[in-house]
Amino acid sequence: MKLWLILTLGVLALGFLGFARAEKSTVREGQPAPDFTLQDQDGHDVTLSALRGKWVVLYFYPKDDTPGCTKEACAFRDFIEQYRALGAEVLGVSVDDVSSHKKFHQKYKLNFRLLADPDKRVTRMYGVLHPLGWARRVTFVIDPQGVVRKVFPKVDVGVHSQEILDFLKAASTGRTP
Repeated sequence: MKLWLILTLGVLALGFLGFARAEKSTVREGQPAPDFTLQDQDGHDVTLSALRGKWVVLYFYPKDDTPGCTKEACAFRDFIEQYRALGAEVLGVSVDDVSSHKKFHQKYKLNFRLLADPDKRVTRMYGVLHPLGWARRVTFVIDPQGVVRKVFPKVDVGVHSQEILDFLKAASTGRTP
């Protein structure tokens, strides 16, 4: 019995490590951001290319109303005026549906749009779909011309919003890190 448990845990650990290595974003810095249309928490269509002329912070996250995702969303909420002052739009994307986004948006009084990708089309397009079916926590900063300027593949939800603000401030003065 113990041997079975050890082997099972070993296989799971190796599988998890393999998933972590295999899952890398297919969208790279310097490339045009793939265009898409998704519905926001209110059921309105949002098309990425319609936001040209603004910086876009496109952040993918695993699941509405979970501890890390809530902390990340609330940090964006708390800094939203600074983002807007820099001409940036924040968009959160997960594979949750519009109804789930609506509840999450209302519960935490979020002041930016959450985009629903329940068919996982956009999450796959950006190469951030976890093998178990949710979006990995990855952020893409897209410039006003629609080009990906920065990819944050490893996110610490405690400092991520400030980290992106610092990048945008540097970019707005021509000192992109």
